Amino acid sequence: MGVGKLYIVAGSIGNLSDITFRAIEILKDVELILSEDTRETDKLLNNYSLKKSQISYRDQNHKKVYLHILDTLRSGRSVALVSDSGTPVISDPGFKLVRDLKTEGIDIIPIPGPSAITAAISASGLPTDKFIFLGFLPKTANQRKNILKEYGKLDATLTIYESPYRVRRLLIEIQDTLGDRAVCVAKDLTKIHESILTGQISDILTQSIPEKGEYTVLIAKEGFKWIRMS
Repeated sequence: MGVGKLYIVAGSIGNLSDITFRAIEILKDVELILSEDTRETDKLLNNYSLKKSQISYRDQNHKKVYLHILDTLRSGRSVALVSDSGTPVISDPGFKLVRDLKTEGIDIIPIPGPSAITAAISASGLPTDKFIFLGFLPKTANQRKNILKEYGKLDATLTIYESPYRVRRLLIEIQDTLGDRAVCVAKDLTKIHESILTGQISDILTQSIPEKGEYTVLIAKEGFKWIRMS
């Protein structure tokens, strides 16, 4: 019997219909699903009438479940890694698992699909030729500002994930650190209350920014101005 494979399966970022046909087929075929949160994965599986064994996988329990995952793969059974939304490992659990399994010679197969980063950039109106993903910034103000200063010098659009409770604070910090840059604030992408606002920070800060939902913030490179035509 051959060795199983680990599939990195991109799920939806909101709308359950966005998952690919290939991803559904993989979820049907694997023996075990590793879920960031089994309750969130249940929503996806139930939507497509799938019943599969799951275990919770997070960075915190990596050592506890790793040998079980490795034994499953070595016995010839394949496994899928699924995050709460979008593509696993991108600001989600999975790096340690992929790293360790690759050193064991296990094949890692990406099943590409939705990502809030690329969805936000594609609809932002900001330059897309070069972009840098910074994930979630540190909690302390000085650390955040130092990162913004360092990366804000680059000729690229910056992309950041942020909590709904800290988005306004982040925009103020960007303005204080980098000036009145053009930004895009994307909320709840692919969901019913999707919102994608693009403009200079000074204009965005005059608008309502609800303290709920999932946010992706994009910062244009220095010198790029947003000109509203109407």
